[in-house]
Amino acid sequence: MEANEANDLAQELVKLREQELPRLKRVSRYLRGDHESVYVPNAARDEFRWIVERAKVNVLPLMVDTPAQAMYVDGYRHSDATDNAPAWEGWQTNRMDARQTGLHRAMLAYGAAYNLILPGTPTPVWYPMSPMRCTAVYDDPIQDEWPEYALVVRRLRSHTEVALVDATSVWRFTADNDDATMDLTFRREERHDLGVCPVVRYVNRYDLDGNVAGEVEPLIPLQDQINLTTFGLLMAQQYAAFRQRWVTGMAIPEDPAGNPVEPFNAAVNRLWVGEDEDTKFGEFGQTDLTGYLASRDASLRHVATVGQLAPHHLMGPMSNISGDALQAAEIQQTRKTTERKELAGEGHEQAFRLHALAAGDVTGFEDTGAQVTWRDVNNVNLAAIADAWGKIATQLQVPVEMLWEKIPGWTQTDVERARALASSGDSLGQLAQALTAQADALAEPPAVNVDGVDQ
Repeated sequence: MEANEANDLAQELVKLREQELPRLKRVSRYLRGDHESVYVPNAARDEFRWIVERAKVNVLPLMVDTPAQAMYVDGYRHSDATDNAPAWEGWQTNRMDARQTGLHRAMLAYGAAYNLILPGTPTPVWYPMSPMRCTAVYDDPIQDEWPEYALVVRRLRSHTEVALVDATSVWRFTADNDDATMDLTFRREERHDLGVCPVVRYVNRYDLDGNVAGEVEPLIPLQDQINLTTFGLLMAQQYAAFRQRWVTGMAIPEDPAGNPVEPFNAAVNRLWVGEDEDTKFGEFGQTDLTGYLASRDASLRHVATVGQLAPHHLMGPMSNISGDALQAAEIQQTRKTTERKELAGEGHEQAFRLHALAAGDVTGFEDTGAQVTWRDVNNVNLAAIADAWGKIATQLQVPVEMLWEKIPGWTQTDVERARALASSGDSLGQLAQALTAQADALAEPPAVNVDGVDQ
C-alpha cells in the first residue's frame, strides 16, 4: 500500500469512528456522573437549578467496578506446561498487572477494548486502549481473529496523532486539533511485518450478529429514573417536608409608610403569640417522603436485577442473613463475572500469542491451547478450603501440586515457588539433619595440640 492509499483509507476509518463516537461519549459522560438533566423551566430560580444539580445518584460505576475487581490475570501457561510461558515476561515488562484493570474496565463499560502489540526492544510493547482511541475493522467480525485494519487516535495539546495499522505496517499521520474534518498529513511508515494486523479485541458480550454492548448503556434509562425520583425527593424535602404554620384573626401591623410588616420572625426556637382573643393558630402537615424513598429503592432493585448485581451492593448491607443466603444473593453476579472472565481470557490468550509472534517465537504463536489463569478473589473460609482440598488429595489421590493453585490468595508466583521448594527435596528433613550435625559437633570436646600431637 502506498502512502496516498493509506491516507485515503485512514480518512474512511476516521469517518467510521465519528459515527461511533457519540455513543461512546454518552457512556463516558454517564460514568463520570454527567447525566441528562430533569426538565428545568426557563423561568426556574437559582434554588431550583441548585437542586437539579444535586439530584444525581450515580450507580453506573458499580456496574463496571464490581466485576472488574474480580478480574485479575495471574499467569499464562502452555497446554503442556506447569510454569508460565515465556510470553508472561512481556506481561510483566509492560506493567500489565496494573494496566489490566483499565483494559477490563473499558471492556465492561463500552462493550469492547483493544490491545495493540508491536515489536520492541528488549520485548514487544503493549498498548491497551479503549474504543474512544481505537477503531478496528473486520471483514467478518464473528469469524475473523484479526482485524483488517485498525485506527488509533491520540489527541495531544498541540495536534492529533493518527495511526493506521495493517498486516505489515503502521502508517502515521497528524492533524490539527481545530480541524473539524481532520485532514491528515502523512508523516512516516513503520513496518512490523507480523503478517496480521496486531490488534486484539476484547468484547464484553458475544453474539453471532456482531452486536457489542457494555454494562452501562442498557442501564442509562434506569439511571435517569433514579435521578428523577431523587429530584422529587429533594424538592419535597426543600419545600414541603417542614410543617408550615398559619394564623388568622390578627391585625397585620404596618410600617410608617403603610406597608404590612411580617408579624412573626419564624424560627425553631421562637414561639408565636397573639394578644387578640380571636387569633387562631394552626399548621399544615408535611409531605410524606416514604413514597419517594420506596420508589427509589424499587428502581435500585430493578438496576440490580437487570445488571445482575447483588442487591446489597446498591442498597447497603443486608442484616440478619446467613452466609448461604448471602452467597445465593450473589449467584447471578458470580455467573456474569465468570462469563466476562471467559471472554476477556480469550482476548488475553490472543494477546500472549501475538506477543510471542512479535518476539519471534512462532511456536508460542501457534499454541492455541495455552490458557491464562485468574486470581481467586473470593472471600472464603481458608480452614474449610484446606479441609476440602486435603480430603480430595488423600481420598481421591489427587497430587497436591495441582491443588496449590486453588489456595485463595496464592498467585502463580507463589505456586511456582512452592514447586521449586518441593523439587529441592525434603526441606524439613534437610534442616533436621543439619541441626543434628551441628549439635553433635558441639557435644564433642575440641582437639588439643600438645607438642605437635593432637590429643
